[in-house]
Amino acid sequence: MSKSAHWSAMGEWSLVWGMRFLLRVYLLFGRRVLQWFLYPVVSYYWLANKSGRAASLDYLKRIKQFAPAVNLNDNLWTSYRHFISFANAIIDKLAAWSGALSLTDVDYQGREQLLAAINSCKGAVLLGSHLGNLEVCRMIADLDNAPRINVLVHTKHAEKFNRLLKQTNEHSGLNLIQVTEINAATSMLLSDKIDNGELVIIAADRTPVSPQPRVSKVKFLGRDALFPQGPFILASLFKCPVYTLFCLKHHDKHTIYFEHFSDELTFPRKTREQAMQQTIQRYAQRLEHYCLMAPLQWFNFFDFWRLNE
Repeated sequence: MSKSAHWSAMGEWSLVWGMRFLLRVYLLFGRRVLQWFLYPVVSYYWLANKSGRAASLDYLKRIKQFAPAVNLNDNLWTSYRHFISFANAIIDKLAAWSGALSLTDVDYQGREQLLAAINSCKGAVLLGSHLGNLEVCRMIADLDNAPRINVLVHTKHAEKFNRLLKQTNEHSGLNLIQVTEINAATSMLLSDKIDNGELVIIAADRTPVSPQPRVSKVKFLGRDALFPQGPFILASLFKCPVYTLFCLKHHDKHTIYFEHFSDELTFPRKTREQAMQQTIQRYAQRLEHYCLMAPLQWFNFFDFWRLNE
């Protein structure tokens, strides 16, 4: 795999037209029929996507070395299972979009504490990741009296995804906001949403698309990796509670984990870089913890540990 390729340069397999087609198949014929479409596609994709396959094998090797107790092999068969896990996550994404998931399909941990925090204050920032399936959080947005959820995404297809969401459920409380970089206008928009008691979800495990990204080097699964500073800087500006958010699937049940991260992030000027480093390292450790709970649900198919940004 090319060491110079940034994650944002990789093709988006789940393009809008493809998702619309798969959603139609899902709604007409159900999950079993849809899987017959997915397995051949994933098999081809696994064989053809040399860089993604190499990234998967590298990740599995790191898991094996860092946490041998997980008992996960770093061979081709496990890599293929890794991609199949991604395919099943896409089906779950479609199920969440279409409203096919019910409340009995989802468990929560820490939800009441989060709701209490935003009810007594204002909104909150949730630090998400590309571990598991954040789309299942739509279930929260569709609950009665649930806070509105805003998800920051880097895809240029955000508006099209929003329209697709509205086609499947016009009353959905989930809103996707496309951002290439965080500017003053974006900060003001999100600040207003926080002040209105809404939730803002930001993925904190991918470096920015900008040419000179602000990143910190921290330990993740036993080796240095670059994590973005932007989500943490943004959260500090809002002066609101910050939580981590992970949604993992265990057997046929999704569990959404809300974990208190900070009452309010602060980065004093004199110790800014050190405080930032410590905060991001703490997030990386929580990501690591949940990653080891469901290692095949890690969906970063690029060289996550490359340092030549």
